[in-house]
Amino acid sequence: MNLYDLTLHEAHEKILEKEISSKDLLDSVFDRIDKVEDKVNSFITITKEKAYEAANEIDKKIAQGEIVGSLLGIPMAVKDNICTKDVKTTCGSKMLENFIPPYNAEACERLENAGAIMIGKTNMDELGMGSSTENSYYKITKNPWNLDMVPGGSSGGSAAAVAAGEAFYALGTDTGGSIRQPASFCGIVGMKPSYGAVSRYGAMAYASSLEQVGVLTKDVYDCAIILNYLYGYDPKDSTSLNIPHDNFIEGLKKDIKGLKIGIPKEYYGTGIDDEVKDSIKTALKAFESLGACIEETSLAYSEYSLPVYYIIALSEASSNFSRLDGVRYGYKADGYKDLDDMYIKSRSLGLGEEVKNRILLGTHSLIDKNYKTHYDKAIRVRRLIKEDFDKTFQKYDLLIIPAYPTAAFEIGGKVKDEGAMYMGDLCTVPVNVAGVPAMTVPCGYNSNGLPIGMQLVGKHMGEATILRAGYAYENNAGFTRLKPKL
Repeated sequence: MNLYDLTLHEAHEKILEKEISSKDLLDSVFDRIDKVEDKVNSFITITKEKAYEAANEIDKKIAQGEIVGSLLGIPMAVKDNICTKDVKTTCGSKMLENFIPPYNAEACERLENAGAIMIGKTNMDELGMGSSTENSYYKITKNPWNLDMVPGGSSGGSAAAVAAGEAFYALGTDTGGSIRQPASFCGIVGMKPSYGAVSRYGAMAYASSLEQVGVLTKDVYDCAIILNYLYGYDPKDSTSLNIPHDNFIEGLKKDIKGLKIGIPKEYYGTGIDDEVKDSIKTALKAFESLGACIEETSLAYSEYSLPVYYIIALSEASSNFSRLDGVRYGYKADGYKDLDDMYIKSRSLGLGEEVKNRILLGTHSLIDKNYKTHYDKAIRVRRLIKEDFDKTFQKYDLLIIPAYPTAAFEIGGKVKDEGAMYMGDLCTVPVNVAGVPAMTVPCGYNSNGLPIGMQLVGKHMGEATILRAGYAYENNAGFTRLKPKL
């Protein structure tokens, strides 16, 4: 087996036993990047020199007998909207092509303090606006399973890097499914934590009340390892919750007998591909064989999630991205007449069409005559959606829903079926609106050999139950986990 094919915990065991060094892992990963990156386009920036400097220091410490933590010396990738000290953070946009943060995001800081080695910044839809990584200013990332297909988005670069063996795991952000959907398309695990569970400090704000920093990994065990480091209070983040949590790795050892799993009927309607439904049905049988109880349920307010999400997300984007004006942050145009002209030219040339459209729609929702009928009403309905989830979790430990209505679609093709497009958003968006955690795990492959994923959704701060159930399923799934052939 190539070293780049190892999981995080397998690589850690080999370092612990001194079978390999951190430099060996970097050699393997960068050799893999040299071989496949021109095909996949996972990265915007690669930090090879800094990575080897860190690896050399770590190998010296290990040789001197220092304790080897579970992340020590293992390469990771970081989505390019998460700030990294002295390394470009472009958000996939021309507007920020030269932005170099003077500090690390809290998530990066915690992982690097534990010995993780960043190897680069991954491609993404510009400013997180998209679901295919086709909206990046720099390049189009391709799905390692089929280079004609999208990897999902907006964390498509992170998902593709992990699936292609270019990184052992990656950080991403999830505003409306941007970790879970690409994880499904690329056949890996993707976790969006509860709102407030992981610090958002240093992650470029798109929709502040919806988004979370999360992780993409090769398996559930790796996800639990990383979440142990990311989870927890950060005084620098006003949305961070100071709530204790159990060790997620220890929680994996418990069985799932008696676990009550709800299947919300609203998420299995017209537009969900039959192969997706069949894969999830097979997965549910696996859960039943492990002692879980499966029952159909309803989330009646889910149909309102999409208008609520888009009004809130785009309104907050309009406010957050007003700072990208060529003065405070970002690209500054030449040849302007006055201040207003400079703003107009800088934003017109520095931002892509999708971003400009969304900002305009968000601004429209915030103007005086629309605020009460648009934004204020959306906030009120959001409360009903959250209460709907809370009520459901009084009866069920978990919900299982599709991660996306289909497997990955073609680059430039989009999803032509309107029902599938609607269900695509409905599968992921309500989780962010309610602020609850969800994790995508692979559950099969379609007739073309493309991965299919399902989501395990838990109550707020219920990550331990999600991870336990996902780990039990992963070890008893009944289908062979494949790797893309690049």
